[in-house]
Amino acid sequence: MSDIITERTNGILRVEFNRPERKNAMTSGMYVRLADILNEAAEDEETRVVLWHSAGDTFCAGNDIGDFLKPPGSGESPQARLMDAFIRFEKPIVVAVQGAAVGGGTTMLTHCDFVYAGESAKFKLPFIDLALVPEFGSSYSVPARIGHLRAAELFLLGEPFGAERAAELGLVTRVVPDKQLFATAMEIAKKLAAKPGGALRASKRLLKQGVIDQVKAAVKLEGREFSERLRSSEAKEAFSAFLEKRLPNFTHTPAPVVAE
Repeated sequence: MSDIITERTNGILRVEFNRPERKNAMTSGMYVRLADILNEAAEDEETRVVLWHSAGDTFCAGNDIGDFLKPPGSGESPQARLMDAFIRFEKPIVVAVQGAAVGGGTTMLTHCDFVYAGESAKFKLPFIDLALVPEFGSSYSVPARIGHLRAAELFLLGEPFGAERAAELGLVTRVVPDKQLFATAMEIAKKLAAKPGGALRASKRLLKQGVIDQVKAAVKLEGREFSERLRSSEAKEAFSAFLEKRLPNFTHTPAPVVAE
């Protein structure tokens, strides 16, 4: 069974993350596959709207930690490939977020147009606790949307927050009862699919034109910093602690050298 399932009906391309046993954590292959889906949908005249949701009780647990432990490949990273696809995608993306959206599971939402969260949804940006930095352009897009102080609270503390707080911050469109989540997102997707497609794409293009260059610049800086952080001793400690199910110790310093 594929980790990502797609189905197109009446102009709506439904994209479902289908890795519930791993809380829909994203592998390198999933990043590439989602990028390909968006790029193909951009060229497909029959696709007018993308509706994105997930199987199980978790929307997306972020990056699969196992992928962080693999040696990086050469060339463009899977994450950069998906980021480019998001930036260039001009058709509406509607998302239904149930359960937890962690790390990239939250930052990817900043590139979507309608984000509906179930009332029990939880969000978390735990990059700092993994000794990493924000990604997917979120170091620009989140402060630009909610202000530096609120963004600092989310990124520098890395603590979870609920659906109502996400709505208050402007990170989701609306909070709806869990049982009505998918139906609500589908209803909006149907309304969008009935709109004039050319005008929809042009309108989204205009809405994004003022921030695209800044997001691209942020992605470039994030990628460089993320790679450096990933190789740091802090990250090694964070990942070891995660795998060993213990609290990390970021305050340890080598004993001072005493001159004789």
